[in-house]
Amino acid sequence: MFKPFKPPANGKEVTIDFEGTLLEVSQNITVAAAVLGHAKKNFTRLSNVNSEKRAPCCFMGICHECLMEIDGIPNQQACLIEVREGMKIKRQLGHPGVEK
Repeated sequence: MFKPFKPPANGKEVTIDFEGTLLEVSQNITVAAAVLGHAKKNFTRLSNVNSEKRAPCCFMGICHECLMEIDGIPNQQACLIEVREGMKIKRQLGHPGVEK
């Protein structure tokens, strides 16, 4: 059975909207960590070349495998952005604005 990862409590949690599901996550973690720790499908985007599932590799902003749509803005590096109350997050499915 799937059990979402819950990081150690640091005193405060925030609520984020991940693709229509409200998640309570620890404050001061990145969007990538929050999504990978709570999502049943562990990926952050689909490749715009072959629709392959992708997930963060480096967690320091070099590989760009963590690109997500955050608060309506595509191509955000989820591994570098900390969660905040009310944030709306979606997986990025291919490259926005480019037809296949």
